[in-house]
Amino acid sequence: MAGKGNKQATWGGRYRKGPSPLMVQFSESVSFDRELARYDIQGSTAHARMLAHVGLISADERDAIVAGLTSILERIEAGRFEWKIESEDVHMNIEQVLRDEVPAGAKLHTARSRNDQVATDMRLFLREACALVMTDLEALMLVLVDLAENNAHILLPGYTHLQRAQPVSAAHHLLAWVEMFARDRKRFAQVADEVNVCPLGSGAIAGSTLPIDREFVARELDFVDAEGRPRITQNSMDAVADRDGYIDFAHACALCGVHMSRVAEDVILWNSAEFSFVELPDEYTTGSSLMPQKKNPDSMELVRGKSARLQGNLHALYAMVKGLPLTYNRDLQEDKPPVFDSLRQTRACLQVLAGALGGACLNGVRCAEAVADPALLATDLADYLVKQGVPFRDAHHIVGAMVAMAEDKATPLDRLRDEDLKALHPALESGQWREVFDLSRAMAARDRPGMPGPAQVQTRITAWREELSRQG
Repeated sequence: MAGKGNKQATWGGRYRKGPSPLMVQFSESVSFDRELARYDIQGSTAHARMLAHVGLISADERDAIVAGLTSILERIEAGRFEWKIESEDVHMNIEQVLRDEVPAGAKLHTARSRNDQVATDMRLFLREACALVMTDLEALMLVLVDLAENNAHILLPGYTHLQRAQPVSAAHHLLAWVEMFARDRKRFAQVADEVNVCPLGSGAIAGSTLPIDREFVARELDFVDAEGRPRITQNSMDAVADRDGYIDFAHACALCGVHMSRVAEDVILWNSAEFSFVELPDEYTTGSSLMPQKKNPDSMELVRGKSARLQGNLHALYAMVKGLPLTYNRDLQEDKPPVFDSLRQTRACLQVLAGALGGACLNGVRCAEAVADPALLATDLADYLVKQGVPFRDAHHIVGAMVAMAEDKATPLDRLRDEDLKALHPALESGQWREVFDLSRAMAARDRPGMPGPAQVQTRITAWREELSRQG
């Protein structure tokens, strides 16, 4: 008899021989998809209740199945469940144990396929994964808001092309990171909403001739909209073939990784002896096996490195899906490891950033030395000339000439002599232009929305605190 003695061959009725040991090892997925066990049991429980609801199984059979699934989940969570690779995947491992222990378990697979089963499991997983990442993002954002408020008095150079550009407050720079992570949080919320649609009932490809109630299952699994109305997929073929949610999640992780990497790069630079703007806590740095003086920002370097891994996961999914015909193909077994890894690495990086930056100390003295460079206010000087009626392009050229003169004379820009500037423009004769180089005045003048003036920065700190408290 086909499949005799081979308990995994639920599909083996037409086969005279079972799979080779090599094929069993090659094709198993339970080594990684067991991570879906909780979601698989959640979906199976809802499915059993639906089968009873429509009369395909009895209430007693439903209760026995649900009790059996609950018992299996307890064993899985306690580490007492024996996973078998010959049972292929998480679905068959659970179902075969259920069938051994509960006679009614043989009816559980009525009107469903592993195709719509795994699609449902992964949507449940992704919905929760997004919530977990959003919680980590909010924790990191709050750390950055705290760091910004505690260091709002510190000014430092802002950079373009890694060259000193204009002065900003440390708080403004830190809040720029918050803005990036806020977009990430919004992106994960969008992914969670997109996957919050129930595919169960789509079967292998064309649904079922049995009188199932898909909306019942959707309600059981909380696949509902804001008004509590069930959300179900509308095309059975697309439902089992669709991997957009996986790719969207991996994309959100990859882009979050890009943001984390940019933060890490800023911190690595600031932490270097050449900048010395920040000191990282010992707990998030490492030393050298050879050079005893070293204190390396390894936490930041690993965050920077793992961002590439997150991008790799995204590209793996793109490459996997791009050439597949509808609907399900076994290639899609390999879609889960990149998603699982993206979740783990994204959360780890967010938590490490929160820990490292939560214990970071800004070096106010060193920042003050760097921001004292008067060339940082060259644009402010051009703005001063504009206020005197000079066209901006002319003002830009005049200040550029002043910078060149200061370099030639090895003199700070704000200490050039008035008599040397007469030839450049009459507006420079009075010497009032030197008022531009008062940093406090310069920062206070940046008082419009989005600018680094003290009042604007405090407004943003307050706004972020209010928003994050609502999310919490």
